[in-house]
Amino acid sequence: MPLFNNWSVIAKGWYIACTSHALRQGEVKSLKICGQQIVVFRGADGRSRALDAYCPHLGTDLGLGQVEGNWIRCAFHHWAFDATGRCQNIPCQSEIPAKAKLQAYATEEKYGYIWVYPEADAPEGVAEFDELQGTAIVAHSDTAFERSCHHHICMMNGIDAQHLKTIHHLDIKMNLFLHQNARGTQMDFTMQGQFPQTTWRERLGQRLLGSTYEYSMRYAHGCMGLLTMMKNVRLLPPLHMIFAYTPVAPGRTRIQPIYVTKKRQGFVGGLINHFLLLCTRWAYYLLKDEDGKIYDHIQFNPKVLLDIDAPLAQYMAYVNRLEVSRWSHLHQPKESLID
Repeated sequence: MPLFNNWSVIAKGWYIACTSHALRQGEVKSLKICGQQIVVFRGADGRSRALDAYCPHLGTDLGLGQVEGNWIRCAFHHWAFDATGRCQNIPCQSEIPAKAKLQAYATEEKYGYIWVYPEADAPEGVAEFDELQGTAIVAHSDTAFERSCHHHICMMNGIDAQHLKTIHHLDIKMNLFLHQNARGTQMDFTMQGQFPQTTWRERLGQRLLGSTYEYSMRYAHGCMGLLTMMKNVRLLPPLHMIFAYTPVAPGRTRIQPIYVTKKRQGFVGGLINHFLLLCTRWAYYLLKDEDGKIYDHIQFNPKVLLDIDAPLAQYMAYVNRLEVSRWSHLHQPKESLID
């Protein structure tokens, strides 16, 4: 079962549930993530938790229930479940049936969001930028938008060398460096080259930034893209932004842009943070809409790939090696309701 461009398969990875500030202590939300109804709640200890949304008793959505300490209690018959998904209390009896449990999911709060992983334990955390590991960061979200194609197709945009010239009119020749992590869940594409001088934008870029350019794209779990721009240039430190992808329905993908920078202290540091986030946003919007209509009307079925398309082929192979999650919409036999 290939994963790439397959709407029936969801790879194991981190997917956005909601913003952190949208879930206060003692609150619960029922959300659909990748077609799966999930309940997310914040316990008395301040930690976020996630379970399958429907009570195993009669199927009530736990989003209608209440948070009690670090448990979630169903609104209908008041069964209470802990963070592992196990029922801990049934008001009408002391015995807890063995099947009174729900699938639990790992959560992590990062970049201003609650992320959910489609297993109880995640082998690694939400992806980070190498340059920002171990440092405090500032993250700012832009407005999410949707595209009418699979997120795997959207994600290839950053490494499609041909379209930089044909769509964005950037006559850039790139030297590609490729690295994959030991787990096979992350793939880094680093592009380097010399600024050409054929257009006014290229001449301006060379004058302001220097004669060489470098940027990198880190793909994580086939559902996150971490873009680093302006590496090793004059005037600016590297600019960082994240694209978080979530399939919302067959044929529709939600994309959440997030701008990230190192947190600098004090009033002047705050101004620098704000300026760099604005620069990142400006660089993103400079190219954002030039190829949007293409991705909203694409029927991806490559039959002829060129040497310049090697990064695309490598990306497709990487996605097909990812692990399939339990959220995949594949036929599975139903459990009997009665033992």
